[in-house]
Amino acid sequence: MEAIFRFFSVLGNEFALFVISMIPLIEERGAIIFGASIGMPWYKVLPICIVSNMVPVPFILFFGLKLVRWLKTTKLFGKFFTKYEEKLQAKSATVDKYSFLALVLLVGVPIPGTGAWSGSLISTLLNVEKKRAFLAVLVGVIMCGVIVTLAAYGAVGFLKFFL
Repeated sequence: MEAIFRFFSVLGNEFALFVISMIPLIEERGAIIFGASIGMPWYKVLPICIVSNMVPVPFILFFGLKLVRWLKTTKLFGKFFTKYEEKLQAKSATVDKYSFLALVLLVGVPIPGTGAWSGSLISTLLNVEKKRAFLAVLVGVIMCGVIVTLAAYGAVGFLKFFL
């Protein structure tokens, strides 16, 4: 772990945040906590994490379905993605009606297994319009970023900037 910190310290903390925010499952949640742990101010951390967490989203929205179709052909992931897609298709009418709000909440509530990657992938599997999905993921990323920033820096530390 120390080697990772040394590697990123050479490239800069901002670069480290940028990279960490793009990693699936860690995403901006982990990057904001990393930024807080190394003493970076939240007003630098939050925008970097939001922007970098959104970098993979267009790629997932445009190529995610092709990736899932390929993964369904593999031995390791085939059964999982086939069942996952079947469950989503069964609920597609309900999800389509509430897709924007559902995607915002899926991405915006900071719980394990959710985030920009999963929200984008789910939206591609459900054939949500790409512009609508991108906007929903963006709103969710901002919402999650604010929640995690408040948790990592504390409400008082967050509000000090404005007072």
